[in-house]
Amino acid sequence: MTMSTVSRRNIGNTVDPDLLTRTSWVNAELAYRQIKKGKADGNTCALWLRWHLQKYLFSVGCFIQLHCGKVLFLGLLLLSLCCVGLKTATLETNVQELWVEEGGRLERELKYTKETVGEGSGSTSELVIQTPKRVGANLLNVDSLSLHLQAVLKATKINVVIDGIEWKFSDICYATDFPRIEDYYVDSILELILPCVIITPLDCFWEGSKLLGPEDPVKTLKITGLPEYLTWKMLNPRGLVTAMKEYAKYSGIYFPVEALEEVFDRAGIGSAYQEKPCLNPYDPECPTTAPNKYNKQIPDLGGEMTNGCAGFATKYMHWNEDLIFGGVRKNKTGHIVKIEAFQSIIQLMGEKDLFEYHDNSMKVTSVDWSLGMAKQVLEAWQRNFSEILNKFTNDSSRDNVYAFSYTSLLDIMRDFSSVSIVRVALGYLLMFVYACVSLLKWNDAVNSQSGIGMAGVLLVSLSVAAGLGICSVLGITFNASTTQIIPFLALGLGVDDMFLIAHTHAENSLCKVPVNDQAGECLKRTGVTVLLTSISNMLAFFTAAIIPIPALRAFSLQAAILVLFNMGSILLIFPAIISLDMVRREDKRVDVLCCFQSFLFSPGPTQVIELQPQSREPEPIQREPSPPSTYSPPPSYSSVMKHNTITRSSSNGAHTVTMLAPEDGAFVSRNVSLPSACPSTTSSQQCLAPDEVVTCKDRCVQAQRECLTWSLTCFATNVYGPSIQRTPMKVFVVVFFFIFLIMGIWGTAQVKDGLDLTDLVPRDTKEFKFLEAQSKYFGFYNIFAVTQGNFDYPNNQKLMYDYHNAFDRVKKIIRGENGELPTFWLELFRQWLSDLQRAFDKDYQYGKFHADGWYPNATDEAILAYKLLQQTGNSHNPYDKDQVTRVRLVDGDGNIYAPAFYNYLTAWTSNDVMAYTASVGNFHPIPKTWLHDPKELNFVIPKSQPLIYTQLPFFLTNLSNTEDIISIIKEIRSICDSFSARGLPNYPTGVPFTFWEQYINLRFYMMLAILCVLAVTFIVLTVVLMNPWIAVVVVVMLAMILVELFGFMGMIGIKLSAVPAVILIMAVGIGVEFTLHMAVGFITAIGDRNRRMFMSLEHTFAPVVHGAVSTFLGIIMLVGAEFDFVIKYFFNVLAALVVIGLFNGLLLLPVLLAILGPNGEVQPKEDPDRLATPSPEPSPKPRERSSRIGGRRIYPRVPSDISLTTITEEPTQYSSHEIIVQPEIVVETTTIPHPSRESNAESSNSSTKYMTLPGSAGATAAPQHITRVTATATVKVEVHTPLPGSCTVDEEHSFKSKRRKLKEHDNSNSDSESNGSNKS
Repeated sequence: MTMSTVSRRNIGNTVDPDLLTRTSWVNAELAYRQIKKGKADGNTCALWLRWHLQKYLFSVGCFIQLHCGKVLFLGLLLLSLCCVGLKTATLETNVQELWVEEGGRLERELKYTKETVGEGSGSTSELVIQTPKRVGANLLNVDSLSLHLQAVLKATKINVVIDGIEWKFSDICYATDFPRIEDYYVDSILELILPCVIITPLDCFWEGSKLLGPEDPVKTLKITGLPEYLTWKMLNPRGLVTAMKEYAKYSGIYFPVEALEEVFDRAGIGSAYQEKPCLNPYDPECPTTAPNKYNKQIPDLGGEMTNGCAGFATKYMHWNEDLIFGGVRKNKTGHIVKIEAFQSIIQLMGEKDLFEYHDNSMKVTSVDWSLGMAKQVLEAWQRNFSEILNKFTNDSSRDNVYAFSYTSLLDIMRDFSSVSIVRVALGYLLMFVYACVSLLKWNDAVNSQSGIGMAGVLLVSLSVAAGLGICSVLGITFNASTTQIIPFLALGLGVDDMFLIAHTHAENSLCKVPVNDQAGECLKRTGVTVLLTSISNMLAFFTAAIIPIPALRAFSLQAAILVLFNMGSILLIFPAIISLDMVRREDKRVDVLCCFQSFLFSPGPTQVIELQPQSREPEPIQREPSPPSTYSPPPSYSSVMKHNTITRSSSNGAHTVTMLAPEDGAFVSRNVSLPSACPSTTSSQQCLAPDEVVTCKDRCVQAQRECLTWSLTCFATNVYGPSIQRTPMKVFVVVFFFIFLIMGIWGTAQVKDGLDLTDLVPRDTKEFKFLEAQSKYFGFYNIFAVTQGNFDYPNNQKLMYDYHNAFDRVKKIIRGENGELPTFWLELFRQWLSDLQRAFDKDYQYGKFHADGWYPNATDEAILAYKLLQQTGNSHNPYDKDQVTRVRLVDGDGNIYAPAFYNYLTAWTSNDVMAYTASVGNFHPIPKTWLHDPKELNFVIPKSQPLIYTQLPFFLTNLSNTEDIISIIKEIRSICDSFSARGLPNYPTGVPFTFWEQYINLRFYMMLAILCVLAVTFIVLTVVLMNPWIAVVVVVMLAMILVELFGFMGMIGIKLSAVPAVILIMAVGIGVEFTLHMAVGFITAIGDRNRRMFMSLEHTFAPVVHGAVSTFLGIIMLVGAEFDFVIKYFFNVLAALVVIGLFNGLLLLPVLLAILGPNGEVQPKEDPDRLATPSPEPSPKPRERSSRIGGRRIYPRVPSDISLTTITEEPTQYSSHEIIVQPEIVVETTTIPHPSRESNAESSNSSTKYMTLPGSAGATAAPQHITRVTATATVKVEVHTPLPGSCTVDEEHSFKSKRRKLKEHDNSNSDSESNGSNKS
């Protein structure tokens, strides 16, 4: 008997074992019709919807397979074009643009500040911190202070060159201002010697003057008592005024020293640094007026530093201890005995002030001076400052010196936000390798899917790049959250769906789905689930975009767009790749190396067929249709050994010979279901003799074969699925996850808000050590309380004082020596007017004024007060001399005369510049200028515009953690809100509010986003699956994943910031991939809960695990990041998400479904484990008139993919008229022992012959076994309803008619072969 290879066309007629056990998954239309016929119950709405979705997806898949090359080319072309959009990508690192709520209070406040004051106004602070190398050591010594002096002095010597112009520290520093004296000589000296503001502990000693310069000494007149060149090291302001007075007496040259004395008195300027002790009394420049100049003793450092230090203007420049000292310890008398850290603050002009300061100077006439260039100058200086100061000390230095600037922080944020191409590429490469290895079939090079996997990863990578390109074109900016998370999230979600389709494609190949329908069947079965997960994720991310935080909104929009691109690529382009791979399979070429053809399939005379399929017990799922009731199964041969054999023609061609198949043969199984492809513990290839001992080589070969055929599906089928079906295992899983959930809930309570800046900086850098020391010792921040316009300042002065005093209850604000808050502009303004009023009252009392003016002996202050008292505030009558004695500049209640308030404001800001500058009032509109001249008789003082912006400065300290900062923010916000309610429009501003106020509402917006995502997921699942029960189960699982992940963050100390919030929102999307496939597989299976759970695991276990592992491999490269933040907040959280999602999706969810799962979509009425065998649909009308062949009438028909094994009673509309017989050959080989040649000879008369096995000793030896081959014909009956009178077939089925003709031809060949076998 000669057997031929199974025809490819006949493979398509083999029954799909999933059709009757997972009917709605394979063919929802069949399930729907069976329910309509009354043979089953089920969810007809869900089946109707899936039926039509499957129909369209099948058509799309068939179209793609037919035009696979064109679809692939066009798809790749479109994706590549979209990638061009990446050229327009912008990276946003500005915190204000990322984390300030859109349309929120803080955004309105920042916008008001920007529009009113301008961007870059004010000053910036560059910090220098010194700490001991040995933790806890005392810096209260001369050497440490000298080192600090050298470090700060080094900073003041930094220069930068931009566009050929050299910029010195004095060109860009924030300096105090003196009022103009209207004397050229005095004004020129004051302008040149004007010092920069440096807040430093060195101001307690004479050495602090070395920091003030000027770098080029100021040349003076040869005035007795004054040096020829002046610097702050030798400058005694009081001595300068005295010397100028003496010089004026004998030289006759007038100097307005009275005005200068008045300025010095108001500012507290005395001898400056000349009477302060010297750290090094042996310094030749140490002034003779220093208290330790002559005794050469080291000053009492602790005593000098107690209560802080003061600059040259003691009234406006007093530096509190908390501002410049850290780790302070005092004795019982209150004197400092230990200091662990020094801090100096170097102040620079803001970019706007720098631009305006040099706008009309000769320095910038050769360049295009602009606001952008001013910003460039500042940033260049700040970068040099950080670089030079951080290299100032080395290992041999006594202490550590660290420097930090705002530009350094922005650079760190920019580096952190940038995409690491190497890291992303390595992550994608790992996914690429894993896809290759995981889909590789070691023992079947032709049917291996490594090429599909690698192409899928590349396709998803291109899809991610294309999606990001479209995001760039749409103007969605990139930030740290998107650059660090989006590439891995999108690839993980896309690869999950890719693995699912590849796994289903492999199943279809085993189930003998027709080749022409492979792509259509893949989309038909998996497309609905892929659509469901993708649409759920896409709508969920789009919904999360309602969050007004720009960074979170950008992330949500980008994620949604990438999910859309992944869905299109997986459903439209990936099937084209599969179709091309099927061409390779048809040509029997090796996977990946498609240029080589597999030797196992080269043509030859011998074809090996597995005549006896390997059995596996127990068989948990019935994969084959039940045999007909009239069918009598063959006797059991469990006790008889079964072998794979070869039947071939003898050498002379006279008869056939059956022999044992070689162990390395290739076997083509008939109707091998998926489980049968798994390795079994019982081999069908054994030694021919029953008494022959199995050798070690045989065991090794068997073990090797089992290893090569092992897969995750085999593990799920043989080990994992059966174990999880057991009741003890279910109890253990429920208890374990209940405890895990309780731990997660406890962990959520431990999560704290905030983000430490130290997490954003690489640990081994100077910046990290600076931030660590700054947080430990100082926690210093500068804030302002801003008052706005639409407020009557002149008539609501008491409310302003109440507003200022309300900040007294904020404990973290640095106070003065007397324990009071720093004075603000209105207090200084009032004090100045009060001093003028007293001077006028005194001179008026002494008769120095008359009705029309003043006498020559009147003081300048009294004359200025006289002019101010005349101001009416009325533009038509600006001054009135008669009211000089009727009004007072400041009344008895401490209120400034309201009608002339803005006239007085003009005079104060112009003539008491140091007080105004020290107040940091930053008035807008800028008050007008009016300089007082005692000789001028013009009494009109211009009236300034009503104020719409003022500032009250405060320094905060000891804010070392986010909880303290948020507490302060809330406390200050409550003060501001209460006064806004009282009619004073105001708001706070500063770094703490810009960086940390997001955390106040972060939890609310995060929970809102999560609820929106869960709600949208529930709605989508309910609408598509028409099963609220399964939607609730999935949403509950997603909620559990979130709680467990949030709890994990709390247990390992991860704080809640924007990045973890984004990952928590993203967790819903990844969780859908872990849970939804399992849930859909459960409701589409047939049987009880346990059986359906097992079938779902069998189908989804492998792709879900592959997706999880590939996602984990994608993020594992984050471990090598130089930022601890990336490892702690990205890798740890994302890895935990993958593990938690995988365990919940493949361990807890199956158990819950087995206990509480909903009913299946199809519930058969007869057999609960399978759908009753359906009747075929009516044949279409025949093409031609019927003809008789052999006494039977044959109608052309479309062959049904269902082979019937039973004939059941049907209604009349399905009655049988014709019978078509399709013979099928079943060959059974039985081996039985015979002791003698005679018995063998007797057996030779039977229906088969035998010959000596190859390799036997000789032909004369008596054989020990006889092989009996029996051929049996099984009749399969198909029932069709004839449609006479028709001669056409629907175009819809035209592509099947070709396959029908080929099938009928093969069937005729099969009939002839069967007849020949029976005759033999």
